[in-house]
Amino acid sequence: MTLYSFRPRALAAVSLTTVAALTLAACGSSDDSGSDSAPASDATRTVKTAMGDVKVKEAPQRVVVLDTAELDSALTLGVKPVGATHADVTSGFLNYLPKDQVAGIEDVGQMMTPNLEAIAGLKPDLILTSKIRHGDKYDELSKIAPTVMTENTGYPWKENFQVHAEALGKQAEAKMVADGYADHVADVTKALGGEEKVAATEVNMVRFVEGADIRIYGRKNYIATILADVGLGRPAITDKAKDGFSYDVSPEKIDLADADVVFHSTYGDPKKAKETETTGSGLWKNMDAVKNGKVFAVDDQLWIQGIGYTAADKILGELHKSLTK
Repeated sequence: MTLYSFRPRALAAVSLTTVAALTLAACGSSDDSGSDSAPASDATRTVKTAMGDVKVKEAPQRVVVLDTAELDSALTLGVKPVGATHADVTSGFLNYLPKDQVAGIEDVGQMMTPNLEAIAGLKPDLILTSKIRHGDKYDELSKIAPTVMTENTGYPWKENFQVHAEALGKQAEAKMVADGYADHVADVTKALGGEEKVAATEVNMVRFVEGADIRIYGRKNYIATILADVGLGRPAITDKAKDGFSYDVSPEKIDLADADVVFHSTYGDPKKAKETETTGSGLWKNMDAVKNGKVFAVDDQLWIQGIGYTAADKILGELHKSLTK
C-alpha cells in the first residue's frame, strides 16, 4: 500500500508541505556545510523537555537523532538529519523508510551506545532523543549541542512528535501531518464497515523476540494506539499486560493469543525467537484465527520499531488490506 492511499487530497497537501520543508532543509541539514546559503539565524526559543527547558535555534540546520522515533519524526516533517543511530537490525536504518530519504545520513552508532565523538564531529545544532534511552548521557550530549529529550518512547509517540516538531520549528507541518493521519484513520474505519463493526472485531498483536518470551501486546504501546485509533476491539488478555505493555507467554500458552484477527512479527532469528516452534505447533494451528485464515505476519521494523507518523500511515494501509481479505 502507498502512503495516504485512501486520501488523495491529504496526500497532495502533505506532499506540498514536505517538498517545501525539504527545500528549506536542503540548505543546511546535510553533510554539506551550505557555505553558499544565507547565514543561519542566531535567534533561539525555549522548548520544554523531560530534562527541563532547553534553548534551541529557531531553525536548526544540523540535526542528529538518536532513536527510531526521532528519525521518523524528522523525516516526516521534511528534515533530513545529518546523523542518526541505527537500530539492532542488519539493514542499518529501518527498512520502511524510503531509501532516498535516509541516503547520506551519517550512522553514529548503535541506538543504545551512540558514538559521541562521531556526533560531535558532525557539529550538530540540535540533538533529539528520549530520557529513557539516553538520560544517562544527557550532560555529555548537551555539551555537544542543545539536546531535546522526551520522557519516554513508544506509547506517547504523538505527544513526542509535537515536541520534536517544536524543536525543529515545524509546528505547522506537524499539524498537517496529524490531521492527515486522522483523515486516514477515519477512511480505514469506514472502509472496514464502520465503527460498530470495527469495534466488534478483536485483534491481537504478537511479537516473537529472540532471547525473551513471546509478547502479546497490551493497550499501552505504539501499535496499540493505532489499533485503538481505528476503533478495533482488543481481547481480554490484553488487560493482563504488565504496565499495559505486554503479557508474556511461552509457546505452550500461545493459544491465549487467539482472537478474531492475529498479527505477528519477529525480532531476531525466527528459531531463537521461538516463532518456528510456535507457529508449527498444534496449539497455534488450532487457534480460531489460524483456522479462519485471519493470521498475518507483518514486518517488525515497521509495526514495532518505527514509532512515528510515516510508519503509522503505512500500518494503516496494511491493516485495511489485511482486514478486507
